[in-house]
Amino acid sequence: MEYELIHLPNGIRIVLHQVASPVSHTCMLINAGARDERSGNYGLAHFIEHLLFKQTEKRNTHQILNRLESVGGDLNAYTTKEYTCVHASFLSAYLERTLDLFEDLFFHSLFPENELEKEKGVIMDEMASYLDSPEEAILDDFEDQLFRGHALGHNILGTEDDLTRLTRKDIAEFIQKNYRTHEIIVGITGNYTVRKVATLAARTLGKVPETAGHHCRTPPHPPQASQTRIQKPINQTHYIMGGPAYSVHDRNKVGLLLLNNLLGGMGMTSKLNLVIREKHGIAYTVESNYLPLSDIGIFHIYLGTDAEKTDKALRLVSNELRKLREHQLGTMQLHQAKQKFKGQIALAEENRLSLIISLAKNLMDEDRVQTLEEVFSQIDAVEAPQLLHIANEILDEQNLSSLSFFPE
Repeated sequence: MEYELIHLPNGIRIVLHQVASPVSHTCMLINAGARDERSGNYGLAHFIEHLLFKQTEKRNTHQILNRLESVGGDLNAYTTKEYTCVHASFLSAYLERTLDLFEDLFFHSLFPENELEKEKGVIMDEMASYLDSPEEAILDDFEDQLFRGHALGHNILGTEDDLTRLTRKDIAEFIQKNYRTHEIIVGITGNYTVRKVATLAARTLGKVPETAGHHCRTPPHPPQASQTRIQKPINQTHYIMGGPAYSVHDRNKVGLLLLNNLLGGMGMTSKLNLVIREKHGIAYTVESNYLPLSDIGIFHIYLGTDAEKTDKALRLVSNELRKLREHQLGTMQLHQAKQKFKGQIALAEENRLSLIISLAKNLMDEDRVQTLEEVFSQIDAVEAPQLLHIANEILDEQNLSSLSFFPE
């Protein structure tokens, strides 16, 4: 994997992944998300993401959407707890057009009042749709339970009450406070030279005035384990358990990523999938996930099953967690787990849009970009005693919280 870094004078950084392809992908990542909202305006970061596509100083909605679609390109965006990202895919000839559009969206949007009210209705429909998907809603409710009272806990979509009250002033204040050029990363993958990208970036993004400074986020207090059961008009039981984990900077991060992949990660051969789905056939979906954030991480296990099978499924999960806490992985087990994980990472890099977003996040989080060889080296360095320590620290059920949605 070849990449180059370009620094613009205003602080915006660009990571270029050079590849001989007629198709390019690019993203603009801003270090501002739902956790940077203040109480009373929850949902603001996501609201702004929607409104970026509505009107700028020189383009209306139709012109914004048509700018790339008219040449066969694709434009989209998303918001997380810590980031706002706009990304695009297009034929290589249209890189300047894309960078110019990104600059226009993020720094010249007008946020007209009529669009504010219209988009509030769209997001409320999104909220309603989300509530109809308990397998998705349960994760947000669980994070709220885990980090209650902290900005990490609230739903990215916000609440209807807060959304109704949001104003153009709230939008302007959030952007002024959080959209800093020194915390903006642009990722580009395509058939370009460094000189070409540097020239186009200077012409488009280089005219953005410099805004220095970095986020000073308050980390959450370690939560107390809690168990919650909520009755809902659903057909299945949805269950999630988990707790706080390592931040993106922790030396145990790679070890937990490996352990999570072994326990309930991608593929059909994870421990949880083999036991609960393949052997006993009592859950269609069972998985674990580990999300490292800037100052903490979140680990969880999710499963959905029929109400009468829930207790058995949870006993099987508990048994697998106990095994990982009590028994050190053998040499062959550890080797196979590493090979599987490395192979999945390498295959994931075939999706070049995901790759360039990942590189941009890497640069944002670590202030550098890791090569695939470096990632593999870190995975190879993980040892069995370290995994046993991680399992006892993170997978101790006495310290894990749980939330279940069960049928009425």
